[in-house]
Amino acid sequence: MVAHIGTVAFVGIEARSVDVQVHVASGLPTFTIVGLPDKAVAESRERVRAALGAIGLALPPKRITVNLAPADLPKEGSHFDLPIALGILVAMGAVSSDAVEGYLVLGELGLDGGIQSVPGVLPAALSASGNDLGLICPAATGGEAAWAQNIEIIAPKNLLELLNHLKGQQLLNPPEAQMDEAQQFYLDFKDIKGQESAKRAIEVAAAGGHNICMTGPPGSGKSMLAARLPGILPPMTAAEVLESSMIDSIAGNLTDHKISRTRPYRNPHHSASMAALTGGGAKARPGEVSLAHHGVLFLDELPEFQRSALDSLRQPLETGEVVVARANKHVTYPARFQLVAAMNPCRCGYLDDPELACSRAPKCAIDYQSKVSGPLMDRIDIHIEVPAVSANDLALPSATEGSAEIAERVARAREIQHARYEKMGISDKVSSNAQVDGEALEEICVLDDESRDILMRAVEMMKLTARGYHRVLRIARTLADLNDAENISKIHISEAISFRQKRQLR
Repeated sequence: MVAHIGTVAFVGIEARSVDVQVHVASGLPTFTIVGLPDKAVAESRERVRAALGAIGLALPPKRITVNLAPADLPKEGSHFDLPIALGILVAMGAVSSDAVEGYLVLGELGLDGGIQSVPGVLPAALSASGNDLGLICPAATGGEAAWAQNIEIIAPKNLLELLNHLKGQQLLNPPEAQMDEAQQFYLDFKDIKGQESAKRAIEVAAAGGHNICMTGPPGSGKSMLAARLPGILPPMTAAEVLESSMIDSIAGNLTDHKISRTRPYRNPHHSASMAALTGGGAKARPGEVSLAHHGVLFLDELPEFQRSALDSLRQPLETGEVVVARANKHVTYPARFQLVAAMNPCRCGYLDDPELACSRAPKCAIDYQSKVSGPLMDRIDIHIEVPAVSANDLALPSATEGSAEIAERVARAREIQHARYEKMGISDKVSSNAQVDGEALEEICVLDDESRDILMRAVEMMKLTARGYHRVLRIARTLADLNDAENISKIHISEAISFRQKRQLR
């Protein structure tokens, strides 16, 4: 007899169906798992053996063969324990095949028969819902799985509970969807004294979803400004919450397996490798750009990152996704993040200060800034300089306007954009001005003669690329939305151009 149990294997955030086939036949007692299992799957033999023994059952003294089909798809993770154990029980006749038909099963078994939590339950639940299947998962992850709609979920704590439920001797209540309701503490812009132009640039970046690079000496407040950006961003939509939580589920980052409405904020150290930033490794796990999906990725000390790691950001900045290609893997992860970069003008950090600047200026600055490639800098919408804060600024009282007031203007601008793109029928692809392109960009950025003349002169004088030209238009559209203006004026174009100016090294 061959028992069939449904489960999944994860390729990126996609859950692909896997048929766990268990065959018990006469012969020398063996327990073999085939179908490209990794080390964790191969070790399932001992966990399954011990878990069955813990509930008073023993493996039959026969030849047990477990095939994970399709055989050419690599199988990774400990979540295959439970489907393998159920397949053996069905093949032994201890559980009826009808009782487990129509379910996806995943869970790790403890040696005492307990069912441990595993990553990826949310994508598996969504896959089960899309295929009109039920789900059997660990009790600890039931609240995560319950966010999938119209799905029957069985979430036992141990193997004995599951068997009693399948036999009708015990009824397990369906889990309830759980949200992480912990109050998120956001830093306030009131804490920042001075830097009014930088605050304005951060507000524009938040209103349009634009990338931004801040250049300034040490201690000028670049990191403080970046840390306060999440506090003025609008709350995530239901679809964004689900997408972000799917990535966290695959990475095993969900706190107590509860999804959260808080926008991701990732700030990796500058020693991070290319695999850490964009994803990769032996199992092609998601990197920082994917973990920051629908959130903020802050790269402090930008030139100190590896050149190859920074250049790997070009694709996700343009397409909103990252493709991790390996010899045995080809995985696509979503990566629609907002990049905030900070850097010093030179290695010593005091390029314009005659008392502190090193004697190698401006060569010191040229060498330092050239570590960041031109194509990457061209993909960053807003470039601003953050000057040093004077003692007079520090002596001033706290600002009267804080994050709450800025967030209201940002939310209003985002509402205008959502209504515009919904009317155009592209709201499923475009959620902010930074993402609009092609004919849609031309439609929403109609310029009068004076504004067009200003822009054309700026393109010629600043040697802007085609990408830079379109980014000026997007920023101008955001500035018009902040002013609740229907059309872009010369004021908006002029300010947008000022955000594309870069430091001229002397």
